[in-house]
Amino acid sequence: MAGTLFRTLFNSTLTFYKCNTTNLRTLHTAPVSFAARKGTRAKARAKKVKVEVTKVGFIPHNQRGRDKTIKSTVSKHADDIFKPTSNDDVYPLKYYRWVVYTAEQAVEAHRQTHHPTMYNVPDALVSAQIEFNMEAAKKNRYLDSFTRLSLLPHIFPRDEERTILAFCKSSELIKEATDAGATLAGGTDLIKKIQDGQIKLSDFDYIVAHPNILTDLVPIRGLMKRRFPSLKTHTLGPDLKDIVRKFSGGVQFRVKKDENQQNYGFVEIPVGRLNMEPKLVAENIDALLKDIQSARPKRDGLFITRCLIVSPPSPEKLKIDPFVHVSKTLSKEVQEDSDDEGEAVAATA
Repeated sequence: MAGTLFRTLFNSTLTFYKCNTTNLRTLHTAPVSFAARKGTRAKARAKKVKVEVTKVGFIPHNQRGRDKTIKSTVSKHADDIFKPTSNDDVYPLKYYRWVVYTAEQAVEAHRQTHHPTMYNVPDALVSAQIEFNMEAAKKNRYLDSFTRLSLLPHIFPRDEERTILAFCKSSELIKEATDAGATLAGGTDLIKKIQDGQIKLSDFDYIVAHPNILTDLVPIRGLMKRRFPSLKTHTLGPDLKDIVRKFSGGVQFRVKKDENQQNYGFVEIPVGRLNMEPKLVAENIDALLKDIQSARPKRDGLFITRCLIVSPPSPEKLKIDPFVHVSKTLSKEVQEDSDDEGEAVAATA
């Protein structure tokens, strides 16, 4: 009797549990199963992505991190005013002020060191190392690296040869351009030869022209591209003789801005040779500094900060005072022009 009653209760309980279990699963376990499937798919998808690991060989401790450029916090603008002046003839430049020479004295000193009894290079090239403050007229702005061509009063032999193509119509202008140093000069006949391929523009370093032939150059403008003569590049003008002379005998240089110190610029420009008279080299230095000073921004302060005269193979650097040749401050005319520009900008604003 007791066994029959127990068996009946057990079967009824089991039947009730099975029915409720099915209902509960349909109501509550569906989101859990979806989340599990989503996580499983994400894991399987992640396994398909291959992660490439680059193996690096052993690097000694004293060579680690050398590829990373370390920016120097020391200013490159040299100023030795705080150093004392030496009373002796022999002293370390590290602890005393540099001697300031005139341009003629610096050239004469290099001539003594290049004597046949020493370096034995009497016709060595003389160059001027010039440092700049690259700050622009506006605050927190700096000048970019720029290229310039300066014509020095006394031409000297250099290692480079320049080829110049001059376009002009009249025979007188053609003769003047040829006498001034043009490699090839002519008019419409040259244009036809260029179109036919008999003359290649790539064979010439510079292309200059007179305004009277400018309209005839339009058909070959696509071949010239950026080298097309223009007033902006000073390759177009009525004084064709002076233009050719400037490009044939001028000194071309590029002032480079330092990457780590934006307010510092540097350039090295040849100004003559030691077998020239020191006075002639000094006149070249004077003309060069004045031409560079004309490109200074309209702001207060120095543009040219220091000038050194060097002559390889000697490592000696002789300091000269650039402000004997150029002024430290802006001229009144330039200041008035900059003030007028500021007033005009304020009025338009």
